[in-house]
Amino acid sequence: METVGKNASFSRLEEFFRTMLQEIYWSEQQLANVLATMRDHATNTDLKRCFSTHIEQTQNHGKLLEDVFRKINQSANPEPSAGLQGLFDEGWQVIDETEEGTAQRDVALIIAAQKVEHYEIACYGSLATLARTIGEPEIASVFENILSEEKETDLILTGIAEEHINYEASKEPVAQV
Repeated sequence: METVGKNASFSRLEEFFRTMLQEIYWSEQQLANVLATMRDHATNTDLKRCFSTHIEQTQNHGKLLEDVFRKINQSANPEPSAGLQGLFDEGWQVIDETEEGTAQRDVALIIAAQKVEHYEIACYGSLATLARTIGEPEIASVFENILSEEKETDLILTGIAEEHINYEASKEPVAQV
């Protein structure tokens, strides 16, 4: 694979890379709060634990991104991500639209969380590829490590859903109004 090299600091690709970095940094900052809310509204103990663990990972990801900003001599200025904001809003919506204490809410929270995970997986995979292209293999490695954690979280969420929450939700009757 051909790389652009470190002299491409003003290329359009690097500019795009830096914008993506600012957006994922914003996302990680916001996600810690979103996950805390999701944890507080979840019923299942394993799901609550998963959200708590991911809060810690998310905070660490923010620190790792700050290190990346330092390595490329850029201020760690977060830039809102419209895509992730929409997914965060969807998370709030499922809380509002599901009944407290139900497996249905836990299912909805898992799905909302996995949508965010999949978006992050796409972003970190792309950032790793771009970092390699612009001649920053050490930075690519940082993104690949974060990517691995995001994929693992997604698998854990799937496991929690498949172990019992989806089945429990399938047995909950529709609330009569």
